[in-house]
Amino acid sequence: MKTELKGSTTTTSLSLQNPNYNNLFINTPQSSLAGALRGCLGSLDGGCIEKLLLHCASALERNDVTFAQQVMWVLNNVASSVGDPNQRLTSWFLRALISRASRLCPASTTTAMSLNGSNGVVHRRLMSVTELAGYVDLIPWHRFGYCASNSLIFKAIQGYSKVHILDFSITHCMQWPTLIDALAKRPEGPPSLRITVPSFRPPVPPLLNVSCEEVGLRLGNFSKFKEVPFEFNVIGINSTNSCSSSLSETISRSSTNISEEEYSSSFQFELLLTQLNASSINLQEDEALVVNFQNWLRYLPDGPHKDGDYNSLRDTFLNVVKGLNPRIVVVVDEDSDLNTSSLTSRIATCFNYLWIPFDALETFLPKESCQRIEYESDIGHKIENIIGFEGFQRVERLESGVTLSKRMRNAGYLSIPFAEDTVKEVKALLDEHASGWGMKREEDHMLVLTWKGHNSVFSTAWVPNISGLED
Repeated sequence: MKTELKGSTTTTSLSLQNPNYNNLFINTPQSSLAGALRGCLGSLDGGCIEKLLLHCASALERNDVTFAQQVMWVLNNVASSVGDPNQRLTSWFLRALISRASRLCPASTTTAMSLNGSNGVVHRRLMSVTELAGYVDLIPWHRFGYCASNSLIFKAIQGYSKVHILDFSITHCMQWPTLIDALAKRPEGPPSLRITVPSFRPPVPPLLNVSCEEVGLRLGNFSKFKEVPFEFNVIGINSTNSCSSSLSETISRSSTNISEEEYSSSFQFELLLTQLNASSINLQEDEALVVNFQNWLRYLPDGPHKDGDYNSLRDTFLNVVKGLNPRIVVVVDEDSDLNTSSLTSRIATCFNYLWIPFDALETFLPKESCQRIEYESDIGHKIENIIGFEGFQRVERLESGVTLSKRMRNAGYLSIPFAEDTVKEVKALLDEHASGWGMKREEDHMLVLTWKGHNSVFSTAWVPNISGLED
């Protein structure tokens, strides 16, 4: 894909400040730095940056840390956390590559490289609820999915006096006030609403400084104000403990033993699976069950999770959910395939995808904006995990809407379409943001958020295929 960033007319002058560069072009290995830089000296646009990133990734895949370090020195002349979108994006890729190289060769001087425009420290911040609201409102990355999903959910539960939402998301129930408000206005009166969330949450941004229970109390107060009967439940391996406590413990482990953190994530998903049954969630026969996956399925491991069982935990999870006979299953996620073992493939795909939020933020926030820097830092956390880690440590295993749709059909689900009034609601939401945002329909009744024509986020809805027939 040729992105807007890569096609930008803005270029960066290349200054080879490292005093060892004169030696780098002499007697270099077969994949020489001179070859890597061919056509890029004098200026470095997005295409050249991607080329250098791929050379670096290839070197790391063959454990050639020396050559990878040479390319990193060149990238460091381009990267800047307060520069243009190309430079800002490059700075996060460079961080991830340095992190990966330092584990291949801990004694490498790469670990001492000073990143341009940055102190080299990545902070994992805990947001207040107010800050989180501003975070999801900044660009329509999350609100798009909320709007499309809530409209479908509202239609799916018509005629029901009891509604139960099983919510798997990473944005701490920010989706539900809008739906509660809509339910309060139903002509026949609001249904009683139960929301159930897991006690365990993937250890990824955005992170909140209050517990699941506190989130539930706030939703309860809002529902009371709107006169919607409400109940909030937490299920999981230790539902008496708060999500924030579990998360804080996970963060503390991450500073000393990331491998333990990511292995624990997989382990807790396994245990959560054992709790996903009608008894544990107190499923009632006369309620409409809604299952909501918002940017969540990607964190379920996709390899065989038991000896002799070739189904992944992701597939098993979907099969268990189907067994609960939900009224509707909503899946929203970022529209990119990043679930490959090839580092070079992940870098190419990631670079051609995650330029989108960097470019979108450039349209309305100053370069030094703290809000912009913090938002980009959360994306940088994702980039570091995608590029810097493997195995259990690599939790970001995103799949595109097309790939997800195939998985859902194989799991025995049928896709359902979005109504025209839903499409109008989503378009009205996008009108509140920069003109580069748009929307299109794709196969399997999928709605896709776009930025300058490039796929960003997909939204889909499904029901169990009781008949077993293909869609």
